[in-house]
Amino acid sequence: MRITGGGARGIPLMVPKGEAVRPATDAMRQAVFSSLAAWTVGATFLDLFAGSGAYGLEALSRGATGGVFVERNAKTADCIRKNIASVCKSLGRGLDDLDVITADATTVPVKVAPDLVFVDPPYDLIAGVAPKIFARLAELLADKKDPLVVFEMPGELQLSPPGWKCVKRLGQGARQPSVAIFRVDPALP
Repeated sequence: MRITGGGARGIPLMVPKGEAVRPATDAMRQAVFSSLAAWTVGATFLDLFAGSGAYGLEALSRGATGGVFVERNAKTADCIRKNIASVCKSLGRGLDDLDVITADATTVPVKVAPDLVFVDPPYDLIAGVAPKIFARLAELLADKKDPLVVFEMPGELQLSPPGWKCVKRLGQGARQPSVAIFRVDPALP
């Protein structure tokens, strides 16, 4: 698994051993960031259920200015820190504006609203965690101008969180990874 684009392109990412982490594939991340295009440059991000940190680190490589990784497992969070160090070294930048929080991602334990949110939970938890996450993000992002939420899920799953609109779907094949990109629904008051 490697960074697929930007200043740290080709840098390998460590993935924690075991079945606790299902990292986003290189192809899926490439598709996501092709869709986001210049949206990433200058953005801040929040990477929930961060795992290896691949989504956030890909954003950093492609011009994001900083962000927060949230991962509940302490050993996995240590792996993210090592990946951050590798990517930052490649980019020739410090670790400023990057943080790893060891916490439950469903609580979204941050106070500063990001421009981009990446959500990549274990697929079997999505039904239980998605409503909590979208409700918390609605509060956190209420004053943010046009934030995006990138949510990875199985292709056969459809999410319709209240107050949010899916503006793009990538990879909709059954039993295949898929990503839905959400915006706050402008039709709502």
